Amino acid sequence: MTENPMNGPQEPGSQWYDGEAGPLVRPYAMTGGRTQPGPTGVRFDLIALVTLDPAAPALAGDTALGPEHRTLVRLCRAETQSVAELAADADLPVGVVRVLLGDLLELGCVAISRPVPPAHLPDERILREVIEGLRAL
Repeated sequence: MTENPMNGPQEPGSQWYDGEAGPLVRPYAMTGGRTQPGPTGVRFDLIALVTLDPAAPALAGDTALGPEHRTLVRLCRAETQSVAELAADADLPVGVVRVLLGDLLELGCVAISRPVPPAHLPDERILREVIEGLRAL
């Protein structure tokens, strides 16, 4: 291991490793320089639920997908997760996860369930009245 005065200890011959931070790969390298998900410009809320599509094409021979794409697919295979949970579990920035999910959505690998807008949720007063009515039974 060698010492770099700017970055601390490094693996021999590795310019992409920082002793304190670990591997250095910039987020734009994972997304091919893109900052928006797909040509459709789909927007993923942090609480949008991501599910692996059961009719998804097999990804085994797809060399266009990087390891980060495969990580997201693996995480979705276990259970439905929110965009925020995927970012945390994959240890990736949310912006990167959104772009990668856009790729997977376009390939038909995942399905997205968007959250219900608050305006479409029932009024709390109505829910309380229903609960009181059920208790009265």
